[in-house]
Amino acid sequence: MPRLLWLPLFVSFLFSACDGGKNFAYVRNLDSQGQSVICFGDSLTEGVGAGKGEDYPSILARQLTYPIINAGRPGDTSVDGLARLERDVLSQNPRLVIVLLGGNDFLRQLPLSDTKKNIEEIVKRVQGSGAMVALVGIRLGLFTDEYGPAYEEIAKENGAVFIPEILKGILSDPKLRSDPIHPNAAGYQLIAQRILERIRPLLEAADRKRLKG
Repeated sequence: MPRLLWLPLFVSFLFSACDGGKNFAYVRNLDSQGQSVICFGDSLTEGVGAGKGEDYPSILARQLTYPIINAGRPGDTSVDGLARLERDVLSQNPRLVIVLLGGNDFLRQLPLSDTKKNIEEIVKRVQGSGAMVALVGIRLGLFTDEYGPAYEEIAKENGAVFIPEILKGILSDPKLRSDPIHPNAAGYQLIAQRILERIRPLLEAADRKRLKG
C-alpha cells in the first residue's frame, strides 16, 4: 500500500487506541474529584420487575471498581427528581451521575417542555457540583420519539454523555419484561450492558486525566 494511503489509517488507529475509540474532551468535569457513580432515576433505576441484585446499578457494581449508588425511586417524575437532587445525589460526593428520568412524565402526560426544563436543570446542577453527567434517552412514543432528541440536545449543549434508546427492544419482548412498563432481570442486564458500553470508557478517560493532574 502506498505510504500516503496507509499513513492516515495509522494515525486514525493510533488516536482510537489511545482513547478507546472515544473522545471525551467535550465532557464537562472530566477531571471530577468526586468518588461515587450515582444512578439517579425512577423505577427503572430501582429495579422494579426484577429480584434483589438484578437492577442495573447492582449489575454495574459487579462490573466496575467504583462505588455505585442506586438512587432510584419508583413513581418519580422529573420534578420529583429535581426536588430530591440535593439530598440523594449532590450530598453523596458524585463523580458521575447517570440520569434516567422521564417515563412517568410521559405516562402522566406532562408537557414535554416542562420535562425538558427539569432535566436540563438537573444536569446543570449536577455539573455545578463538579460531577460528570450521563443522560439516558428513552423512546416513549409508539410512532414518534420526542424525548430522545430533546435529551440528546440537552446533553450536547451541556457537555454530558448521551446514551440513546435504553429500552430499545425490551418492552416489546415478553422475554425481557416483567410487565408492560418494566424490564425483568434479563431486560435490566441489557440496560446495564448498554450503559456500561458508554460509561466504562468515559471513566477510564477520566482516570487518565486525573492521573495527569
